[in-house]
Amino acid sequence: MPDLNLLFTLDVLLAEGNVTRAAERLHLSPSAMSRALARLRETTGDPLLVRAGRGLVPTPRALELRAQVAQLVQDAQQVLRPASAPDLAQLQRTFTVRCSEGFAENFGPALIAQLALQAPGVRLHFVPKLDKDSEPLREGRIDLETGVLAASMGPELRSQALFRDHFVGVVRAGHSLLGGEITAERYASAAHVGIARKGLEMGAIDAALEAQGLQRNVAPQVGGFATAVALARASDLVASVPERHTRNLRTGMHSFALPVPTPAFTVSLLWHPRLQADPAHRWLRECVLEVCAAA
Repeated sequence: MPDLNLLFTLDVLLAEGNVTRAAERLHLSPSAMSRALARLRETTGDPLLVRAGRGLVPTPRALELRAQVAQLVQDAQQVLRPASAPDLAQLQRTFTVRCSEGFAENFGPALIAQLALQAPGVRLHFVPKLDKDSEPLREGRIDLETGVLAASMGPELRSQALFRDHFVGVVRAGHSLLGGEITAERYASAAHVGIARKGLEMGAIDAALEAQGLQRNVAPQVGGFATAVALARASDLVASVPERHTRNLRTGMHSFALPVPTPAFTVSLLWHPRLQADPAHRWLRECVLEVCAAA
């Protein structure tokens, strides 16, 4: 198999037409360059450069190769060069983001607006997050995911903290719960809308109530926090939802601190390492971080 490093040597030799000058450009000794020329002659079956008076002139084969070799070397250098920043104005790409409906509704509009300004050819495809299975990231079916890190997620996944969040209660304006102090007893006895996809964070509310001998009165269950807020807005149900995730959705409603202690949690951005160095993907991650920091 031919030594492809000889292409770089041949490119410089054909450009300089002089062994000494070519050696200087490649930081080689003249003898080392002469040996390289001998290998090139053996590999190509052509003398390439022949003596004419006191200098060297290219053979017809060398003239034929000069443009081709220069292009090959240029292409190789481009391949081996670190990826450059994308031309956002010309970028055409669709990114699939898996997240909760609350995240999409609360942060999606600002993210879409920012992308439209910087890269109008980029499209976002939001898909619902029904579990913490990391296979979609591994298999390349999604590009980004948001959520709370779990032990079940693959250790190879990359992550970046987006923000800290905590649970609050929310009810419609004029709800009977607002008629006095919201104690743990009054909170537990009210009619609640539950989240069918319960995670450890929601379990912390019930655990804190159980420690006081209380249990929530959960009536209907829904699949996400945005739906829970919508039901609470139109009924006497109480929704317990993440504060940051649902900030925009709770406009016009009454939010209150939960009467039992519950831990805060970190919402992170996750992606597969194969996309770590991708310039367009890196730009999108930065956009998500900026939007979440500003919200």
